[in-house]
Parts: sequence; structure tokens; C-alpha cells
Amino acid sequence: MNPILISLLTIISFGLWLYSWVIIVAAIISWVQPNPFNPLVQVLWRLTEPVYQLIRRYIPTQMGGFDFAPILVLIVINLFQMLINQIISNLTLMGV
Repeated sequence: MNPILISLLTIISFGLWLYSWVIIVAAIISWVQPNPFNPLVQVLWRLTEPVYQLIRRYIPTQMGGFDFAPILVLIVINLFQMLINQIISNLTLMGV
């Protein structure tokens, strides 16, 4: 059971790492006023905007023309990754 759980947690951690890069790329692209009809911009918007809307529903993220939603999402992702890595470490120490 432990090897399967470790593998699953590793895949989840990789997915979170990949999504954090999607957020970073989307944030950088948003600084240059991208063409909204560009397919890459549309994909990035579809991947990030639902999560941003979830955060904006509970926390005001706009201050002085700056949106803090990507930063908050990255913080939450980082916390989840630290938790997952700690669980993987504990499972490994217990002896697989």
C-alpha cells in the first residue's frame, strides 16, 4: 500500500509543481497586455481563472491595480507541496 500511496502523492506533487508554473507564465504574460484571441492566452486563462475566482469570492485580491490572487494560489500550492513531501518522507522512514 505504501509504494502506491507514495507514487500517488508524487504524481500529485508533480501536478502542483506544473500548475504553479502555469500560474507564473500566466502572470508574466498578463503584464504585456496579451492578445485575448491567442490560443495560449486562452488556455492559460481557462486553467487559472477558475482558481482565481474561487479565491476572489472569499478574499479581496485587487489592490492598487495589482491582483494578488496568483501569489495566494502559489502560497497555497507551496503549503500543499510541503505537506505532501512531509507525508512521503514519513512513509519512507516507516519502511516501505
